[in-house]
Amino acid sequence: MDQDWIGTGKVRARERGDAVEIMIDGLTTQAKYYKPLVYEFMRKEWSSRPSWGDFAVDIRMEHVGEPPHIDLDNLAKALLDAIKGYLFHDDAQVARLLVERHEGERERITIAVRPR
Repeated sequence: MDQDWIGTGKVRARERGDAVEIMIDGLTTQAKYYKPLVYEFMRKEWSSRPSWGDFAVDIRMEHVGEPPHIDLDNLAKALLDAIKGYLFHDDAQVARLLVERHEGERERITIAVRPR
């Protein structure tokens, strides 16, 4: 069952079927900015418990105009650290990770986490 978005600030999340989607509005060149931002959202707003098993994680950064100078591997690490303990117990459970950058209509990052 699809759920409405939780959260009203820069970070929102919802469950769609067996996946969890997280959306972060805005971009910065500092990957370390995202870890406390998403971690605090998960700590305050997210209610489900982490699961065991393997997961697939898709991270999509959308930018307008020139892409920001941000290392996608650092972005992925910051985001995985932020959701660890809320969606899965350890980032070693991530069996598939896709991180990509695209031009979009607005600046945002979306994360989709689903069991494999």
